[in-house]
Amino acid sequence: MQEKIVILDFGSQYTQLIARRVRELNVYCEIHPFNKIPELDASVRGVILSGSPFSVRDEKAPKPDLTAIKGRLPLLGVCYGAQYLAHFYGGEVQSAPSREYGRAMLTVVEPSDPLMQGVPSPTQVWMSHGDTITSVPDTYRVIASTEDVRYAAFRIEGERSWGIQFHPEVYHSTDGITLLRNFVVGICGCKQDWTPESFVETTVRELREKLGDDRVVLGLSGGVDSSVAAVLLHRAIGKNLYCIFV
Repeated sequence: MQEKIVILDFGSQYTQLIARRVRELNVYCEIHPFNKIPELDASVRGVILSGSPFSVRDEKAPKPDLTAIKGRLPLLGVCYGAQYLAHFYGGEVQSAPSREYGRAMLTVVEPSDPLMQGVPSPTQVWMSHGDTITSVPDTYRVIASTEDVRYAAFRIEGERSWGIQFHPEVYHSTDGITLLRNFVVGICGCKQDWTPESFVETTVRELREKLGDDRVVLGLSGGVDSSVAAVLLHRAIGKNLYCIFV
């Protein structure tokens, strides 16, 4: 069973970039809509909550039920994800005096925290939000701050849950990959044994097991998705694949 990180997508422009960074660590991950949380079987080693164009105070903001995740699996909230963890569990999120967009210098308050190990202080991070966390519950501990954002990063005591109000996945966060590695490898315990090649091998094997001697008709448009599907299916079942150009 392939271990993986699940990314719950709240509509952020950076969600795909989070996935790319995780995969660059040789760890498999999947992106799922926030309202379609997948089965959290033994293969799921941790969950990342993405950012969002919404405010947590919006009536139609994403509000997933995290009961099956929070306190059970390692959890990292990024930007909106962090604000969601604060707002819906007893903290406060308010509109910032001015929208924060751009570089900021992060001071690590708890360098021994598992999420912050090896992250220099100060370090440059990328902010992109209009709201900010103004208070957190008693069990939330500040582990990093900026000049304007006290709760730039926090840990929830008694859980393996963290929140960060910056974007470690973007290039401008100079040590963001270290933080993501700390979460994915150090906290979640992923083995870093996944590669795109191994994904192809696993997918072909699973297709063979599921399809057996069945024949498959595939609508082929010539686009990336259908072309990749055609190649994988052909490797798995060969002449039993029939493609129809549409």
